Order: sequence, then structure tokens, then C-alpha cells
Amino acid sequence: MSTELDRTRPVWRQIAAVITARIADGTYPAGSRVPSVVEIAAEWDVAASTAQKVLAHLKAEGVVRSEVGLGTFVVDA
Repeated sequence: MSTELDRTRPVWRQIAAVITARIADGTYPAGSRVPSVVEIAAEWDVAASTAQKVLAHLKAEGVVRSEVGLGTFVVDA
């Protein structure tokens, strides 16, 4: 299920907003794994570097946490 992106605005911000909304609506509940770089790149047809920027932003905002070798997970509220 891909979301249409506005290519005149930063794509990584739009993707981060969609993932944040999915966390808020329970699609990705606390403790669950969020899409990987590869999965984000495939779903939105973006470069891996863009997908990495999305996850880095969500981590900086304190929305997700990364565990080496396991993935990125939603932080408990």
C-alpha cells in the first residue's frame, strides 16, 4: 500500500510523517518492528539513503530505537 508523495517537498519528511501516523493509529504498536531501509525504499520507490534519513529522523525524535542485527522498533510511549 503505497502513499502518493508530493515530489515538490522533502520526500523523507513525508515518509517519516506517514510512519509516525501509522505508529499513532496502532498499525505499528509500541515494541513492534517498523519497516527496514530496504522495505521503505521498496514501498515508496526511493533511494536507500532517503530511507536511512527517515529512520535517522524518527530515531532522533525518540519515536523508534534501533537494535543492531534485529531492526528498528517503536519506543514505548
